[in-house]
Amino acid sequence: MDVVVHTAALKQVPVCEYNPFEAVQTNVVGAQNVIKAAIDCNVSKVIALSTDKAVNPINLYGAAKMCMEKIFIAANSYVSVNCKTQVSCVRYGNVLGSRGSVVPLFRKQKLKGVITITDERITRFWMTLEQGVEFVIKSIGMMQKGEIFIPKMPSMKIVDLAKLIAPKCKMNIMGIRPDAGLPPKYLRLVLGKKLRKIFPKQPH
Repeated sequence: MDVVVHTAALKQVPVCEYNPFEAVQTNVVGAQNVIKAAIDCNVSKVIALSTDKAVNPINLYGAAKMCMEKIFIAANSYVSVNCKTQVSCVRYGNVLGSRGSVVPLFRKQKLKGVITITDERITRFWMTLEQGVEFVIKSIGMMQKGEIFIPKMPSMKIVDLAKLIAPKCKMNIMGIRPDAGLPPKYLRLVLGKKLRKIFPKQPH
């Protein structure tokens, strides 16, 4: 086998918050199992899909993905001289229209004429599924082991996305949860979600 792309994960923040044992087993231990199997089978290249939530994580999903990144990068130190396995990661933001994306929700709410927004200031990085797949393939071609590949991605306010999807609908601003008592820099919106996402490393 030449290439393994590790995409399996519990990917929704609330799911991980309510099921921490399963989140760690899947996102951390599962990643370790993939690496062990790849090294044992002398797979040429192994690349894992990570998320912008792994940067300064404030929820279990982000923390688990941060651990996954560290496990994957460190795995290169465990590869023997007789093994050709190279291990790297890809980190990107929200994939438009994917499971858990806000796009299907806005389309559903559009039929009722009211779009719900938690906070008008929320921004997210966006890419299409096709762009995500293309970037993973490009990263596999460039990887030499130990990299975290980050695409240059546009950011957009959630409220602007809602206006694009449903320009004639009323916007219902729900407001931040009163129990989200964190400093503005790490503001939780709903179960550990950030107001703004960041990518601290140089994009490829």
